[in-house]
Amino acid sequence: MTAKLKTAVVGMGGIGNTHAGCYDNDDLAELVAVCDLVPEKADEAADKFDAKAFYSVDDMLTAMPEIDAVSITTSGYDNGSMHFEPAYKALEYGKAVLCEKPICNELEDAKALVAFAKEKGLYLGCDLNHYFTETSDKAREYMKNGKIGETVYVLQKMGFNGSENIYNGAGSPRWQTPYSHIKAFLAHPFSLMRYYCGDITHIQAFLDRPGIRRAAGDPMLSINSVHMKFADGGVGYIISQRGDSNFGLGGWWSFELSGTKGAFCIENCVEKLTYWPGTEINADGDKTTPETEVFDSGITDFGATFPRRIHAFLEDVTNGVHPDYIRASGRDALATLECTFAAIKSYESGGELVQVGKLPPLHGDIRYVF
Repeated sequence: MTAKLKTAVVGMGGIGNTHAGCYDNDDLAELVAVCDLVPEKADEAADKFDAKAFYSVDDMLTAMPEIDAVSITTSGYDNGSMHFEPAYKALEYGKAVLCEKPICNELEDAKALVAFAKEKGLYLGCDLNHYFTETSDKAREYMKNGKIGETVYVLQKMGFNGSENIYNGAGSPRWQTPYSHIKAFLAHPFSLMRYYCGDITHIQAFLDRPGIRRAAGDPMLSINSVHMKFADGGVGYIISQRGDSNFGLGGWWSFELSGTKGAFCIENCVEKLTYWPGTEINADGDKTTPETEVFDSGITDFGATFPRRIHAFLEDVTNGVHPDYIRASGRDALATLECTFAAIKSYESGGELVQVGKLPPLHGDIRYVF
């Protein structure tokens, strides 16, 4: 029997407790430590999960060198500004690291983190969990079996349902930046676009905020419209908003991919997939459209994505997968941030078409190339 990976979590807010719970319930892991700068948070989580509490990463990794993997679930500006230091520290100690999204809130930090993990030959993953679902597995099955064909277009809607009637003001200081929504949230839709359609080469974006935010002095550009071109062909479009309105069909999350042989749409991330086969010519020479197929997962809780994604990370580390090829890697997360900053640059230039920054090369391993 494979030995369990000894795991720890840094940052014991809501998401940190979610990671801790996943490790605690996974057969591949043993949660041994939790860490937070706020002692009460660390102590409470330690009691809950029967783990040791620490208040600094250095203290934790010095006292427990047996730790194999660390989740970084700290928060900060744009939900990512406090990721770099603890993640870098964990890598310095030689640990596998799973970082929450966005991997960092600035490109320079993300590039440095990815480069350092590469230099050390260590695992660096990111919780890009939106495609660790049964609906996504079904979509990939259609693609693998040649039922989608070449990408024609992709439409992604993702956000929080709401209206001006429930707007509560600008929120905490960490959200008081124009780009807090696009940095904190668009890592997910960009990751999905890349997962299904490959690298994104060019981006054009328009960002805005509704009048109620303007009147409140809220700087957040909460409405994000992003158009993109894929290296492998086809175009994509993302519309995201942060509780400024309700999304209609497909709910808070929908992903529609149309190809030259068929199309699919996933609704509410975990719940439902519909597949439409492409039009055909029958024996009589008439156009016919085969029957639509619907897959209902029976899952309604988005929280189901966390244990699936974290288990995948544990599997990759346990199985010794080459660090270049782990699922939802740090490099993948850096790619989403490159897209984010390309969108910001496009917006700041009045909607100019922007080329997405290049990623560090994959050197790989001969065992995975042939």
